[in-house]
Amino acid sequence: MKVIVTGGAGFIGGNFIHYYLAAHPDDRVVCIDKLTYAGNLSTLAPVMENENFRFVKLDICDREGVFALFEEEKPDVVINFAAESHVDRSIENPEIFLRTNIIGTEVMMDACRRFGNIRYHQVSTDEVYGDLPLDRPDLFFTEETPIHTSSPYSSSKAGADLLVLAYHRTYGLPVTISRCSNNYGPYHFPEKLIPLMIANALADKPLPVYGKGINVRDWLYVEDHCKAIDLIIRKGRIGEVYNVGGHNEMRNIDIVKLICKELGKPESLITYVTDRKGHDMRYAIDPAKIHNELGWLPETTFADGIKKTIQWYLDNKEWWQEIISGEYRNYYEKMYGNR
Repeated sequence: MKVIVTGGAGFIGGNFIHYYLAAHPDDRVVCIDKLTYAGNLSTLAPVMENENFRFVKLDICDREGVFALFEEEKPDVVINFAAESHVDRSIENPEIFLRTNIIGTEVMMDACRRFGNIRYHQVSTDEVYGDLPLDRPDLFFTEETPIHTSSPYSSSKAGADLLVLAYHRTYGLPVTISRCSNNYGPYHFPEKLIPLMIANALADKPLPVYGKGINVRDWLYVEDHCKAIDLIIRKGRIGEVYNVGGHNEMRNIDIVKLICKELGKPESLITYVTDRKGHDMRYAIDPAKIHNELGWLPETTFADGIKKTIQWYLDNKEWWQEIISGEYRNYYEKMYGNR
C-alpha cells in the first residue's frame, strides 16, 4: 500500500511515520510538509534513508503541486495531519489557520477525487466540541456531541471536519475522521505544555502556568494515537467519526508538579500567568465507539507515558535545543541543499 502523510515533519505526523514504517515495512510512505515553524525535518532523520520513504517539501494549499505529486505517486490512502494547531497563535493570527486547515483540506480531497476516489482520513481534535464543566466529571465528549468551538483554531478544524463529511455525502469520497485528545510523547514541539515545562525545568527557568492551572485535559500517548489511526484507515467504517481518547485526565498544574518531581526541580519555579482568552476548562473523550467497533484501547498509562516522555527529552537534548535556538530551520538545507 502507498500512503501519503501530510504534516509528517510535525509532532503527531512524525510519530505516525516512525510507527507506520516499522509496523508495515513493505508499504511506501510519502510525506508532504511545508516546514513551517512547527515542522522539523530532523524528526524524520531516522527514516530518511528508508527506501520506502520519500519526503516532499510542499504546501497542502498548493493545488498544482499536490495534483502533480498525486499523479506521480498514485497513492492508495491519504492521511491529513497537516494543520496549524497552536491556539495562542490562532488568537493572534486567525487567517493562516483558516487557509491551512480548511483550504488545505479541500485541496487534498480534490486530489483524492481526481485521482481515483482515494481513501482519505482527516486527523482532527476534541477541541471542536468546546469544553466541559469541571464540576461534571460524569460528562464526556462522544461522536454525537454538538460542535461548539472556542478559538479560531478549533473553529478551523471544525470547518474542515464538516467539509470532509460533505465531500463524502456529495461526492461519495471514502472518508473517516478521528478526533483525539491532547497528545504527548517524543518529538513534541517545545512551545506545548509538557515539552516546554521539561525544557524550562532543565534550564531552571520559570514554568509559566495559565491562570490557576486547574484546566483539565485528557492525555493520550502519541504512539497509542498512531495505532488508532492505523486501525481506522484499515478497518474503520467509511463516513464515520471516531473519538480517540486516553482515559488520562489531568489538571495542568498537576502535570507541571509531576515534571518538577521527576526532574528533581523545586515547585518554586512555577509562575502563574494571565489566562488565555477563551480558555477551555475541561476536555474528556469517551472512546467507546472505536473500542467497540475496532477493539482499540490506549495501552499507555499517563504515569508510564510521562516517564518515557521525560526520558526521551533527556536523551535527545540536541533535537529540542536546536528548536529553541532556531537552528532546526537549517536542517532542510543541510539535507537537501546540494541535491
